[in-house]
Amino acid sequence: MPEYNKLTPEIAGKLRAIVGERRFFCGDAVKEDYSHDEMPIYGRAMPEALCLVESTEEVSEIMKLCSAERIPVTVRGAGTGLVGGCVPIHGGIVLSTEKMNKILSYDMKNLVVHTQPGVLLCDLAADALAHGLMYPPDPGEKTATVGGNVSTNAGGMRAVKYGVTRDYVLAMTVVLPDGRIMKLGKTVCKTSSGYSLLHLMVGSEGTLGIITELTLKLVPKPLMDVSLILPFADIAAAIASVPSIKLANLDPQSIEFMERDIVDSSAAFTGNAVFPTVVNGKEAGAYILVTLVGDSEAQLTEKMDRLGAVAEQVGAYDVLVVWTDNLKKDVWAARSAFLTVIEAETRLLDEMDVVVPVDRIAEFLVYTHDEAEKQGVYVRSFGHAGDGNLHIYCCSNDLEEAEFKRRVKLLMDACYAKCTEFEGQVSGEHSIGHAKKEYLRESVGDTAYGLMGAIKDVFDPGHILNPGKVCHTV
Repeated sequence: MPEYNKLTPEIAGKLRAIVGERRFFCGDAVKEDYSHDEMPIYGRAMPEALCLVESTEEVSEIMKLCSAERIPVTVRGAGTGLVGGCVPIHGGIVLSTEKMNKILSYDMKNLVVHTQPGVLLCDLAADALAHGLMYPPDPGEKTATVGGNVSTNAGGMRAVKYGVTRDYVLAMTVVLPDGRIMKLGKTVCKTSSGYSLLHLMVGSEGTLGIITELTLKLVPKPLMDVSLILPFADIAAAIASVPSIKLANLDPQSIEFMERDIVDSSAAFTGNAVFPTVVNGKEAGAYILVTLVGDSEAQLTEKMDRLGAVAEQVGAYDVLVVWTDNLKKDVWAARSAFLTVIEAETRLLDEMDVVVPVDRIAEFLVYTHDEAEKQGVYVRSFGHAGDGNLHIYCCSNDLEEAEFKRRVKLLMDACYAKCTEFEGQVSGEHSIGHAKKEYLRESVGDTAYGLMGAIKDVFDPGHILNPGKVCHTV
C-alpha cells in the first residue's frame, strides 16, 4: 500500500500555476464544506488544497503532477453524496468540478446532449425540457451534478420506466490517474466492441478516472402526465399492491412508497399537506404515488381507469388524481423534501440504500423495523416501490454519537445480512464510498471483491485517486 506525500510549497506553487490564483486554495483558505458530504456521520477530513478545475487539460496536468509526487486526489461534484464518497480521508487535494458547469451542445438528430460534469441535474433537466426533450434519470437530490450521478450510477424515481443513469451514458472523456486523457464510447446506442470500459467507469465513484465531459442520451418529453395517490391501511398493504400495478400494462413512469410519519413531517415542514390522512373515513398508514404518461387525455384516462380497477382489487382506500400542474408540483415537492425533512428533524443520522426484489420489500421493512426496535433506534423509510430500492434512515436526537453508531452498526449488520439473504444489493443508487465497504465485501464475496481491487490496481497502480473507497483500503 502506498505512503502518500504531503503537499509542499513547491507542489502547491505548481498547482496554483495550473488553475490560477483564484481557483486554488490551500491550508486554512479551504472551506470546511469540502471536508464532508451530506452524511457527516461518515466523518470529516480537511484536504491540504482545493483545485477548482475548468478543463480536461487542467485535470490532466494536475493528475500528472500528483501521480509523480504521490499526492492523493479526491474528486468532488456538489458534495451531495451519502456514503462519504467525496471525503478526502487521506488528505491531499480535492479536485472540484463545480466550475465545469456548461451544457456544451445538443445533437437534435441523434437525441443527445454534450455536457461538462459539473452541470447540476436540475439545470440539465430544465434545459432539456426547453428543447422538447427529457433527461430521464431523476434522483431525489436535484442539486447533484451529472458527473456525480454518473460516478454513482444514480437511479431515482423514474427508474422503473426508464432505467438508471448508466442507461443514458453514451460517451465520456476521462482523465486517468497518471494524467492520460481517454475518450470512451460513441454517439451510438449499441456496441459489441470489446470490454465496456465506459460502463466500468460508470458507478466507479471517482476511483478509476476523472470524468471531464459526457455525452448523454435524451428522449422526447412525454406529451401528458398525471400522478395518482393511493392511500392504504399500512405499508404492507401498500407494497403488496405494486406487482399488480406493474402487471396492469400501465407502463408507469414512477411508483413511490412512503410511510405516514414521513408524510406528516413533510406536511409540517413545508406547510404543504397534499397527502390526505383520512380517506373515506379510514386512517391512512402508507401511500403509493404513481405517475402515468401518455400522448392524450383519452389515453391517460383509460390508464387511470385501469389503475382504479387494480386499486380496488388490492385494497386501496381510493385513487386520488393529481391532475393540475400546481397540485402535481406540490405533491412532488413534498416527496422530494423527505430527506431534507429528516435532516432538519434529526441530530444523528445514518442510512441504508438497499435494493431487494419487489415482492420482498414489505418483508424487509417489517424485519428492519423489528430489528430497529430491538436496538432502540428510530427508523424512517420511503423509496422506489417500482424497483425495490429502499431508503431507510436511522435517526436519534437523544443518544450520544458513539452509542448511536454502536446500535446502528448492530442494526445494519442484521439488515444487510437479510438483504443478501433476499438476493438484494447493498446499494441501489447511493453507492459504497468508504461507509459501506464491509457490507459490499460480505455481499459479493471475496472473489468478486478481490477482482474489483485488481481493476483498481490496473487503472490506478499508485492508488492516488480517491483512496480508501469502494474496494480499496490504505
